[in-house]
Amino acid sequence: MTTIRDVARLAGVSISTVSLALNSPKRVGAETLDRIQQAIKSTGYRIDPVAQTLARGRSSLIGFVSANLSNMFFGDIRREIEHQALDHGYFVLIADSSGRADLERALLERMEAQKIAGIALATNGHGAEYAAFLRDFKTPIVMFDQKVEGAERDFVGSDNPLTTTILTEHLLQLGHRRIAFISGPSGLHTADERLKGFMDTMAAAGVDVDPSLVTEGGYTRTGGHAQAMRLLTRRDRPTAIIGANNMMGLATLQVMQEMGFRCPEDVSLAMVDDVPWSNVITPRITMVVQDAQKLGELAAQRLLARISSSAAAAEPPQDFILTPRFVRGESTRRL
Repeated sequence: MTTIRDVARLAGVSISTVSLALNSPKRVGAETLDRIQQAIKSTGYRIDPVAQTLARGRSSLIGFVSANLSNMFFGDIRREIEHQALDHGYFVLIADSSGRADLERALLERMEAQKIAGIALATNGHGAEYAAFLRDFKTPIVMFDQKVEGAERDFVGSDNPLTTTILTEHLLQLGHRRIAFISGPSGLHTADERLKGFMDTMAAAGVDVDPSLVTEGGYTRTGGHAQAMRLLTRRDRPTAIIGANNMMGLATLQVMQEMGFRCPEDVSLAMVDDVPWSNVITPRITMVVQDAQKLGELAAQRLLARISSSAAAAEPPQDFILTPRFVRGESTRRL
């Protein structure tokens, strides 16, 4: 059976150089890396993942745990993390918690038992008990999108209050005062922050918010549909609706079309985050867009640094906050 020693002999390098090329190819010179790859091809050498895990004390896997992989936003982040991981000799194990904190915890514990190298986590848990669980978790974790206060882990996310501040200010400038807000699950970091952005902006403008127009859609298309239906069947319906994420924003547009409302002539609509083929949706929705690719890139870089560098592993946790981008569509109009 071909061994790593055979590869090293044929390539004319040390065993440790072959190991480095297999685990961190970017750290090996292009010429040397090419010789090693040719030697691997010639000998038919295959990495033994079990032996590799035993030798390093951890596997060459990185975990990716998200609450909803059907959402394009998380798919874009996953793709970037996969690319970064592959460039450094790691593969990504993907898991969807379906928005359940209990399932998420079970997934994390199972990944740790498999000696996974590190985990990129969009958590759906919250509260002091869950923060303690994440804080005491031995495997490196970098949280993205969702943050748990007190977890003491690196966090990569967007300026969430700013996302809804931008949308609310836009609607106020168009003359809207009766604005509805479909929020995410209460207690979740992004949901609370986006709601805060909306409420603070309305208060700063001196506009009273009708509490019955602030409703929770659970960040799902089903929840968004139900809440949009409730809002639009009111006799005193809002003149504009903000969806706190893309799933609920699309669901609101669907309800408008089902009920025969014209957007924006009858009701204006704005939302957080883009969706596939948004440029062919009629009307094109006014939105604030997060840079998913950059979020994935930063999360991967921070996690890989925690895994590969003892100095980085010892650093205190940091927050990396990105500024979202406003995209004006045709779904909002002046009153």
